[in-house]
Amino acid sequence: MKVIIAENYQQVSSLAADVIEQVVRQEPECTLGLATGSSPVGMYQELARRCREEGLDFSKVHSVNLDEYVGLEPTHDQSYRYFMDDNLFNHINIDKANTYVAKGVGDVEENLREFNAVLDKADIAVQVLGVGPDGHLGFNEPGETLYDGAHKEVLDESTIDANQRFFASRDDVPRYAVTMGMGNIMRARKLLMVVSGKKQEAMKALLLSDRIDPKCPVTFLRLHRDATVILEKSLADEIGYKG
Repeated sequence: MKVIIAENYQQVSSLAADVIEQVVRQEPECTLGLATGSSPVGMYQELARRCREEGLDFSKVHSVNLDEYVGLEPTHDQSYRYFMDDNLFNHINIDKANTYVAKGVGDVEENLREFNAVLDKADIAVQVLGVGPDGHLGFNEPGETLYDGAHKEVLDESTIDANQRFFASRDDVPRYAVTMGMGNIMRARKLLMVVSGKKQEAMKALLLSDRIDPKCPVTFLRLHRDATVILEKSLADEIGYKG
């Protein structure tokens, strides 16, 4: 596992964009695994700038997203389809027909069959990841066991608390999501974790311990042969990580 300590969030975003750019330029028809949340927003903005100003070409790229809330239409401003359109897809030359975000409405089991079928055929060149304060990846919440494939997940109270800032009230936060399983994530050829915000406990578990713990899913990054974690120096200093 490669750990990069950046001076600030702007540098985190730029370094993460470098990883994605290298993959896209080397493999123009690649499949990118993408994530939502506040951590990768700066990276998406930088990729859009490079597309607009430097000719970074996404025209043949495919993408598949980690997860989606159950119960939100794709037009809902907190759905992850809306997030991806608003933060990246509307600002680069990607064909939206080549982008996949799992359905959040309709028959959940049918949606999961479709999601798993997409994942079974996808060769994800690089999977972008954020991390929850409790160490969850995608919506793989801490527990006694983790799942291999895409599945419906009950969101932990801590996850609902963390996401309520995006909704009018806590009651409006969905209680379920569909998400890639840990097996789907681990089968990506490369993992790229972008860390920002108050993720001290998750980063302590990942960087200061050698335990692989399903109660802290982020620790599974240690098992991947090509995982990169980019975090700010202030967070590294706060948890006592020296690199």
